[in-house]
Amino acid sequence: MDDVHLKRLVWRSRRGLLELDLQLERFVAEVLPTLDDAALAEFENVLLLPDNDFLDYLNGKADCPDERLKPMLARIRGAQQ
Repeated sequence: MDDVHLKRLVWRSRRGLLELDLQLERFVAEVLPTLDDAALAEFENVLLLPDNDFLDYLNGKADCPDERLKPMLARIRGAQQ
């Protein structure tokens, strides 16, 4: 993945909810640059989630109905620890 695409993903990672921004901050800084193309595509799909749903999935308040997104959501949660 080229630098321009990666920078766009970083920009798209800035969300409308401060709580969500704070949870994504470490993942975007530390993990995102190390992801392969397949994982970056999964992350892009996660970014399509509405902010409130995304936050609920990360906080464990709701279970994501899309099984394909669960591994990336778990990876993002893992970066917070």
